[in-house]
Amino acid sequence: MFLLGLNNPSRKAVSKLIVQKFGGTSLADLDCIEKVAERIRLRAQGGDRMVVVVSAMAGETDRLEALANRFCGEIPHREMDMLVATGEQVSASLLSMALKKKAVKSRAFLGHQIPIRTSEDLGEARIESIDPRELKEWIFSGGVAVVAGYQGVNARGEITTLGRGGSDLTAVALAGALDADLCEICTDVRGVYTADPRICSEARPIRKLCYDEMLELACLGAKVLQARSVQLAKRYQIPIYVRSSFEQHPGTTVTTEELGMEGTVVSAISCDRTEGKISIRNLSEDAEKTSSLFRALAEQDISVDVIVQDRSDSGKVNLTFTVPRLCFSKALETAQLCKEEDHSVEIKSHEKVTKVSAVGLGMRSHSGVAARIFGTLSREGIEVMAVSTSEIKICCVLDERYGELAVRALHEEFGLAKEPN
Repeated sequence: MFLLGLNNPSRKAVSKLIVQKFGGTSLADLDCIEKVAERIRLRAQGGDRMVVVVSAMAGETDRLEALANRFCGEIPHREMDMLVATGEQVSASLLSMALKKKAVKSRAFLGHQIPIRTSEDLGEARIESIDPRELKEWIFSGGVAVVAGYQGVNARGEITTLGRGGSDLTAVALAGALDADLCEICTDVRGVYTADPRICSEARPIRKLCYDEMLELACLGAKVLQARSVQLAKRYQIPIYVRSSFEQHPGTTVTTEELGMEGTVVSAISCDRTEGKISIRNLSEDAEKTSSLFRALAEQDISVDVIVQDRSDSGKVNLTFTVPRLCFSKALETAQLCKEEDHSVEIKSHEKVTKVSAVGLGMRSHSGVAARIFGTLSREGIEVMAVSTSEIKICCVLDERYGELAVRALHEEFGLAKEPN
C-alpha cells in the first residue's frame, strides 16, 4: 500500500497530531456524542491537532442490514455498501455539529472526499492509497477533522466499505498517512484485557502488547481491534493506544516488540464462540481429494480456520477443520459430497464449538506451556477436540459448554489477575 505522507518508519512529526477513533458505543446517542465532543474540545484547546474517525452509532449498521434483508436474500454488494456507509456519515455529521456548538472549528469528511482510495472488493475493500493534503490543510488551519470511518471509494467512483470493524483500519491508515504522533482507539472498555471480563471477573487491562500478540488476539475472538488494522499498524510501525471513551485510564499500548516482553509467558486468554467443527474420517490418502474439498469450500467463500490431519493405521486420512457458524450448513453439505463418492467415509459435526487460546511472546522462550494448558483442562474434565499452534499461541477447540470454564481455569493457571513486575 502507498500512503501519501508516509515517509519513514520513525515518523517523527513536526507538531503534535492526534488521530482518535470513537466506536459505536461511544456514540450511542446524542448525550454520548456531546460527551465525545467535549473531550475533543478539551484536547484541541490544549493545542493538539485533531483528526477524529467515527463509527456508526451503536446498532445502526445492523439496523441498516436488516432493512436491506427485508427486500431480498441476495443483496447487491454495490447497493449494500452505499446503504451501510450512511451510518458513519450520520455520526460524522452529528459530531461535527456538536463541536461547532462548542465553538470548535470542525468539518466532517466522507471517505471519497479525502479521498481514501480502495480496491474493487465491495464489502471487504482494501485501502490502496490516501491523499491527506486536504485533511492536512484543514487541521493545520486550526480545524478538527471528523472523518466517517469504514468507507472509501474505488477507481470507478463507487462507495466501498472496509469490513466490520473497518473504522479501526481507517484510523490507523490516516495516522500513517498524516505522520501522526498518536493513534488512539477510544472504546467502551479500558483497553485490551487478559480475558473477556464478562467471562472472567479477575481479568484486567494489559499495559502493553506487541503487534504480533495483538494480531493473534484479534484473530482469536478479541473484538477490541480489527485484525487488519493491527497488520497495517505493524507494517508501518504505528503505535496504537486503546483507551476508554468514558473514563481516564492509561489503557493498552500496542507497539513494537521490546526487551522484557518475553518475561510474561502468557499475556492473555481469548475465547471465540463463532465457529463449528467438521470431522471426516477414512478419506482416501489421495491428496487431490483433500485439495478438492477445500477448493469447493473456497468457491463458496467459506473460510477454514483450524485444520488437523492424521493418518490411520489403514493408511486412510482423518481430517478435522473449523468454519464460521454462519457458513456451517453449507460447509457440512460440501463435506457430505466426500461420503457420496466413498461410502466408507464417516462425517461427524459439532455446530457449536469454542476456541480457547493462550497468547504470549513468552511461549517462544519458556518450555512447558502446552503441558500446563492440557493439564489444567484435564483437571477440569474438559476434552480437547483439536489444537492449533503458532510460535506465540496455543489454540484449543472445545465443546461450547466448557468455553467459559476453560477461560477462567487458564487465567488462574497463568496468574493473569496479577500485574507483572
